[in-house]
Amino acid sequence: MVNVIAVIDIGKTNKKILLFNETLDVVYSNSTRFDEITDEDADPCDDIESIENWIQNEIKRIQSEGEYNIKAINFSTHGASLIYLDKKSNRVTPLYNYLKPLNLDEYHEFYDQYGGQEEFSRRTASPAYGMLNTGLQILKLQKEKPEFWSQVVSILHYPQYLSYLFTKKITADFTSVGAHTATWDFDTMQYHKWVSDYNLNLPTPQNGKEAIVATFNGREIAIGTGLHDSSSSIIPILETEKNNEFILLSTGTWIIAMNPFSKENLTQHQLKNNCLCFMTPQKQQIKSSMQFLGKIHEVYIDALSTYFKVDIDTHLHLELNEVLCNEIRDTDARVFLSEGIDTDFEAHPYLLTNYDNYEAAYYQIIFEMSKKVIQGINLISDENTVIKDVYISGGFNKNLIFIKFLELLNPDIQIKISDCKNESALGAALMMKSYI
Repeated sequence: MVNVIAVIDIGKTNKKILLFNETLDVVYSNSTRFDEITDEDADPCDDIESIENWIQNEIKRIQSEGEYNIKAINFSTHGASLIYLDKKSNRVTPLYNYLKPLNLDEYHEFYDQYGGQEEFSRRTASPAYGMLNTGLQILKLQKEKPEFWSQVVSILHYPQYLSYLFTKKITADFTSVGAHTATWDFDTMQYHKWVSDYNLNLPTPQNGKEAIVATFNGREIAIGTGLHDSSSSIIPILETEKNNEFILLSTGTWIIAMNPFSKENLTQHQLKNNCLCFMTPQKQQIKSSMQFLGKIHEVYIDALSTYFKVDIDTHLHLELNEVLCNEIRDTDARVFLSEGIDTDFEAHPYLLTNYDNYEAAYYQIIFEMSKKVIQGINLISDENTVIKDVYISGGFNKNLIFIKFLELLNPDIQIKISDCKNESALGAALMMKSYI
């Protein structure tokens, strides 16, 4: 029987379980998807009950088959998601979607209590993103759903709730509370004063390498507290590049440029340009630029497919056309994306009428995305420090057009493709390696 670490890796689309052996190679993986359901306001949300049943059934199945001996379990999930528990440890609300509407105009009084929106956002390294700030989610529940809020005894971020399913312990970790929650004060590196002022019962974050031993299905297993996926994805490179500074581009629905070596505090200028801070499991600041560019890519490949009457995956089969890349770089036009921060994440097919063929339109979209990524990298780089190595993880590290535009837009950087797969899951596994 092979000793393994099981990692539950929950993305917005794919839900995975991966088994890592003692050398941290993946020896088994399984992936599934769940249809969204709706919350009490008819807004889409994840089917948390089906997800948690799937997780527990997968662990039981692996245990019963006898090929693998699960020594530890850890969790990696997308951020901006909370679970509220009542005194009987039952969920009080659905797992609300971070794209659910939240009107920031209704929270001026709150922001004004703590120095105004700009200073509060700078101090908490959390741009005013509405539901993407889990602290604001809590305030929204208090304000709009007092019948729910009156039942709340404990509040858990998504990774810690999955851990709770096995341990029944209320926990927090630095990567989750540090992910644009508006609850952490990066000036003092502790919970912001408003958390205690509002009597929120938030648990003290603990080091990501600490596990809780629990019995599941009759067997003792070390259970990790879980990690925010973007923060987890940087852990494998931090482990292998201990003497070398780098920036990581974590690419997917969000494209996030992360600099764990920045020594400077977040500035108002950075904040206003989609910058924020995450944290490592050991409470180290990660200066980051976070942009919803993967979503823009997603809606436009669908629009391109429809407009040019080609397969949805046509972009995957385009060969790198360096002449076209140079022409588009030299022209430096803006067609699809906004000049500043993007707020429109819908495709506009009428813009495609400017193009005679799929290739030219797709290259222009990738150019504009790449330009924004380079701007993000520049923003999170300290003034007197030059970091040349840029690692790319996630889906766009296979996109040669994206990589070429990055190189053309900043010839000084050296693009490196992260050679590990499932970075977020591997980061979670690395936190548990002493238990295998």
